[in-house]
Amino acid sequence: MIEGISVGSAQQSAQATQAGKQLDKNAFTNLLVAQLQNQDPMSPQSNDELAAQLAQFSSLEQMELVNQNLVGLARLQQGNALVDQITGASALVGQNVAYADETTGELISGAVEYAKVADGRVFLGIGGVDVPLEQVAEVLGAVGDGDGIIDAEDTAESDADDLASDG
Repeated sequence: MIEGISVGSAQQSAQATQAGKQLDKNAFTNLLVAQLQNQDPMSPQSNDELAAQLAQFSSLEQMELVNQNLVGLARLQQGNALVDQITGASALVGQNVAYADETTGELISGAVEYAKVADGRVFLGIGGVDVPLEQVAEVLGAVGDGDGIIDAEDTAESDADDLASDG
C-alpha cells in the first residue's frame, strides 16, 4: 500500500520551518527519512536525486560548522580587544592623563592610580573617579615634578621623603 507523507511528519516540518524560518539539520533528516519511507516502490527515487539530497544535507552540516567557527572567532576577537585595552590601560598607571568630563565636556587631568574592568569596559582610577578608557584625550606624562619626566631629582626627593617619614 502506498501512503503519503503522514500528517505528523508534515506538521513537524511545518513547525520547524515556522520556528526557525528555515529547515535545520534535524528537520531536513526527518523530511528525507519520511520521503524514503513513503516513496512508491514501483517507481523509487533515482540514485541521482538521492545523491543530490545527501549532498544538500552534507552542505548544510558544513555551513553549520562554519557558522559555529565564525561565532567562536568573533568571541575570540572581542576577548583580544579587551585584553589589548587592559594592557594599554595598565601602561597608563602612574601617568598623568587628561580626560573629558562626561557632563561638562571639560578636560580634567590627574594621575592614573589603577586600571580595572567592569561590565566589559576598561576604567582608569583618577582622583577617586572611575573614568572610561575611551574618555582619555591625552597622556601628559609620568607623575613627577610637573615636567612630565621622572628624573634622578624626582627619585632623590621621593627617597628623602620616604626616609623622613620612616625616621
